[in-house]
Amino acid sequence: MTPFDTPLAGTAPRSGYGYIVTNLEAWIRALLRPPHTPFAVSPWQRYGKLLALGGLAIVLSMIFIDAAAIRAVAHLPVWMNRAFNEFTDFGLSGKFLYPLGILILLIAVIDSPWVERGSRLVLAALVARLGFLFTAIALTGIVNTILKNQIGRRRPSDLGPFTYQPYAWKGAFASFPSGHTTTAFAVLVAFGTLFPRLRPVLWIYAVLIGISRVVISTHYPSDVIGGALLGAFGALLVRNWFAERRLAFYVAPDHEVRPLPGPSWARLKTVAQRFITQ
Repeated sequence: MTPFDTPLAGTAPRSGYGYIVTNLEAWIRALLRPPHTPFAVSPWQRYGKLLALGGLAIVLSMIFIDAAAIRAVAHLPVWMNRAFNEFTDFGLSGKFLYPLGILILLIAVIDSPWVERGSRLVLAALVARLGFLFTAIALTGIVNTILKNQIGRRRPSDLGPFTYQPYAWKGAFASFPSGHTTTAFAVLVAFGTLFPRLRPVLWIYAVLIGISRVVISTHYPSDVIGGALLGAFGALLVRNWFAERRLAFYVAPDHEVRPLPGPSWARLKTVAQRFITQ
C-alpha cells in the first residue's frame, strides 16, 4: 500500500476525471492522519539558539543598520536597481505554487484504479513530494501574510524604520517580514531537502532574492532576516510533519528525518510514456 492508497468511489466514471475530488480527499486525509513513532527531533530544539541569534540580529539591524542601508542603496547605479527589480519577482510564491498545483491536479486526474499498480506507486511517491513542496511554500506564505499585516511595519520611507500601524492590512504597512524572502528560503529548504545537489544554487537564489528586496527599497534588512527565518524554519516544521506520517520522508530510529526513496527519472519517463500511448 502506498501512503495515499484508498478505496475510490465505485460509481464514479471510468475516466480519470471522475477521481479528482476523491484523490485529493485521500491525499488530504493522509496528510492529516495521526503521526507514526518515533517522532522527529523538533526544529525548536535543534535550532533554538540559531533562532535566538536571528531575533537578536533583527533587533540590532532595526537599530543600527536599517535606515543606513536604505540611504546607501539610494546611491546605487540605476542599472543595478533595474536588474534587481527584474530578478526580485522570482521570489513570488506563485512562481512555484502554480506549477506545483497544476502537477498535483494532473496526477489527481490520471490516477485511478484502472492504472497499473506499478504506475500508481510511482505517482503516489511523486505526489507526496509535490505535496510537500507545495505545502511548505504555501503555509509559510500564509503565515507571513498574517504576521506582516498584524505587525504593520511601514515600508522604507522618510518616516524611518520605527513606524508601525498594526492590523492596517495595507501594502504600505506590510514590511516585516519580507514575503519574497520567506518564499525564497522556504524554497531553499524544501527543494534542498529533496534535492541536496541543488543546495548551492538554491542558496545563491535565496540570498539574492533577500538582497534584491533591500536594493529596490521595498524592505529593510531586518525584514529580510525575519523572512529568511520564517521561510526556512517553517519549511522544516512542514518537513517534520510529513516525515512523521511517512510522506516523502521518514523518521529514523535516531529521530533524524530522511527522505524516502523516490521514483527515478527512468520510472517517471516510463509512466509518462504509458499514459501518452494509452
